[in-house]
Amino acid sequence: MPLETSRTPNFLKVESAFTSIEVTPILSSEDVLESTPDFVYGSMADGAGLLAENDGTFTLINNIEADFAIARIRLNKDLKPMHGEYIVNAFATAFTAQCSGSLITPEEHGFGPLFLSGGEWEGSSKGVFATNPYKSADNADTAILLPSLGEWSTENAVILGKDAYSDKTVVFIGDDHSDNSVPSGQLGMYVGKRGNLDSGQIYGLKVTTAGIDFEMDMAEGVEYDAEFVELNETQIDLLDAEAKAKGIMGFSRLEDIDYRRGSAAAEREIYFCVTGRDRADLVGKGSLLGRVYKVVLNETDPAGAAKITCILDGDKVGGKADGFHSPDNILVTENYAYIQEDPNGYAYLNANISGYAKMYQYNLNTGELKTVLECDQDAAAAAGYGTTTNTWEITGMIDVTDVVNNGENTFIVITQNHGWEPADGSAFTDPTANSVNNSRKEGSTLFTITGLER
Repeated sequence: MPLETSRTPNFLKVESAFTSIEVTPILSSEDVLESTPDFVYGSMADGAGLLAENDGTFTLINNIEADFAIARIRLNKDLKPMHGEYIVNAFATAFTAQCSGSLITPEEHGFGPLFLSGGEWEGSSKGVFATNPYKSADNADTAILLPSLGEWSTENAVILGKDAYSDKTVVFIGDDHSDNSVPSGQLGMYVGKRGNLDSGQIYGLKVTTAGIDFEMDMAEGVEYDAEFVELNETQIDLLDAEAKAKGIMGFSRLEDIDYRRGSAAAEREIYFCVTGRDRADLVGKGSLLGRVYKVVLNETDPAGAAKITCILDGDKVGGKADGFHSPDNILVTENYAYIQEDPNGYAYLNANISGYAKMYQYNLNTGELKTVLECDQDAAAAAGYGTTTNTWEITGMIDVTDVVNNGENTFIVITQNHGWEPADGSAFTDPTANSVNNSRKEGSTLFTITGLER
């Protein structure tokens, strides 16, 4: 039997302009699935992908960041969870956090299915993982890294749609490097033949407009020239040193990446979040409160001349993104970018920052920015779900409308409920994923959203 209703209430508060959407928690760390009662939806759930099965059910692949693992959850035709298990555990990832993720499918990318996830922090496997969505859970202690994509503090690895370049597979890599003196998060790119993730070439984004040495030299709304420069190293420290020596642009913690949908030209529009970092030596060099960038690629050569624009600048007083607090995750559809926050505790920098983590809708055609919803941590804390001092993150948002294919715009999104731990002192961690003693303990919640514009 599926889980008909999550025990966890909905703590996502929708803004008045979006009251027509429906937000539903479908699974949380306190829920028990009848067919797999020992399965625990673990700590800091993050990147995800959804596959449709021939029998009308769905398979969700979901990174569980702080348990250094990857879960597989079977959903029924109504997206109600039925079965959960771990297909990659902490041992397999060398206890490396699995952050954002992206699903490769034949329909969208020309090959697959394959799930890519970013190994970012804690352990030694800081690179891009590739997981067969149908691998046996009996082999959860094994994982595959893609060395040809290089080692980074990998937030995500995103493959462009198959129409962007007819004969190539192009992967963008977000480097969440958190240096305290020089912005060091780079936008990496891998280019190989269609379906080849083993023997292509790595590049890094370089801004070529004169006078642009740091990301803060780029003003909001101004387009700058850029190119992609070949990189030959793959080991994390050597790759970083080579990138800096070749003038690759450094950002203050480059996070999630996505590309626009709708046409071949649209698929060559890349958007990414820079979450920002507040350190004295970074002032004037790297973003403090966060930015969102747009990169337009060359029509025929992904490594050719490109353009980059900061479309939203959280550090610009009076700007359209004034009030941003650490944009971290992004989903891009045909007409909108949905930006999700992971507040870094920098509200003291701007009096216009209020409340908790928010999701924004950015209109790609008009530039209008709206708040869709916000984590209601006041209500959550009053109900016994965490505190008001441990701010939650909104993450893992994917558009599953075409996968579900029921005529309704449908999305999946996740909250990392920092500070919410079991009342009995145990941990929201599945021991088949990670040792309970090695756990962050805190819970996560998985939602569906219907009715949101694409």
